[in-house]
Amino acid sequence: MKHFLSINSLMATEAMDLVLRAKEMKDGDYRSDLLAGKTLAMIFEKASTRTRVSFEVGIRHLGGDTIFMTPADSQLGRSEPLNDTARVLSRYVQGMVVRTFAQKNVEELARHGSIPVVNALTDMFHPCQIMSDMLTIYERTTNLKDLVISWIGDGNNMANSWINASVYFGFQLNIACPEGYTPNTAVLERALKMGAKVYVTDDPKAAIAGSHFVNTDVWASMGQEAEQKKREKAFAGYQLDEELLALADPNAKVLHCLPAHRGEEISESVFEGPQSIVFDQAENRLHMQKAILEWIYS
Repeated sequence: MKHFLSINSLMATEAMDLVLRAKEMKDGDYRSDLLAGKTLAMIFEKASTRTRVSFEVGIRHLGGDTIFMTPADSQLGRSEPLNDTARVLSRYVQGMVVRTFAQKNVEELARHGSIPVVNALTDMFHPCQIMSDMLTIYERTTNLKDLVISWIGDGNNMANSWINASVYFGFQLNIACPEGYTPNTAVLERALKMGAKVYVTDDPKAAIAGSHFVNTDVWASMGQEAEQKKREKAFAGYQLDEELLALADPNAKVLHCLPAHRGEEISESVFEGPQSIVFDQAENRLHMQKAILEWIYS
């Protein structure tokens, strides 16, 4: 039985295999009956547009069905232990797609259940998003190891997952975060020990210089709304605008996992500009997640 709890769930060659398979699925508008007769529980403690819709559609493209659960309409909202939830759901459904806060939640569900668990986002990692982003990048260049990819903004779950991806795909990763908002230290140290090329700075200009793909994200993620004003002050100078983007490679492309706060982490002109590929990026969630599900259930 396989789980997909982070990119580190993959073996050395499997990350690239998933990118290639997702590209085949996209090009062929792929459908199958792989999940026929199977129901997956969609357990979402955080609001979602792209993750929920792309997973539900992807599961149906593979012949399966879904049940959507939130704390408001299940015992999760009344603090039922996760180990109990995992064991009960394992007797009803054939998998769990989980969007939650703590990484330990998906790990506990995987440990106590007897069905596959997919991490659809935690505060620590967002692996389905980054694997989809690698598909988006691969569509534009197959020479991944010579790329410079930059991350400008919060050292959040996206930044942590980009660090993991750098181990598997071999690109140079430049990360710019304000002091106090850097990526998880253990994630970074592990990647560096495995040979990843990761440069962390508090200077957005240094991080973006010569980059082929530039990423950013909201400054205050879900659950951090009370920190909005504090974060706006800390991230002053980190907006991905035309002036900053001009320091990247002339053909650089802009990524954003959405939703975007135009005028905060990214300017309207860059978001809607010719270098933005954010909606191709969003579409690819569907194709990559189908590839991940096939990897789990084949």
